[in-house]
Amino acid sequence: MAENMGIDQKLFDYIMHSIQETPFYQLLGLQVKKLGLGTAELEIISRTQHTNPLGVVHGGLYMSILDAAMGNAVRSLSIKAVTVDLSTGFVASAALGDTLIASGEVIRSGKSMLFARAQVTSGDRLVADARGTFYRIGSIDL
Repeated sequence: MAENMGIDQKLFDYIMHSIQETPFYQLLGLQVKKLGLGTAELEIISRTQHTNPLGVVHGGLYMSILDAAMGNAVRSLSIKAVTVDLSTGFVASAALGDTLIASGEVIRSGKSMLFARAQVTSGDRLVADARGTFYRIGSIDL
């Protein structure tokens, strides 16, 4: 069960419903742990479908959940936006069955652009981090 860390309940419910109905998130098995004002924490348990030929989690999965964490942190501010840049650093590998936590936060919200950062951890180990730039396309009006 996801934890609301202080955002409007209607917005929280809207984001939760949207995440649950997003086919890509369903494909990944992505779950929300927490949503706060400008923050999001997501969880995924790595599966066989997430591994590369070396048997470890594919870097594309890290990039996807980093983007999702930052994007949902943006949405927690009632902002609709799209990713225009994603810079990722791969620090370590994760194994099949590892629980991965992606934590994202908005670090600056301008008139048309937003900037965010995120990290993926496996246990207490940093696996990947990212910075993202998002273009505001509108507001979430409830």
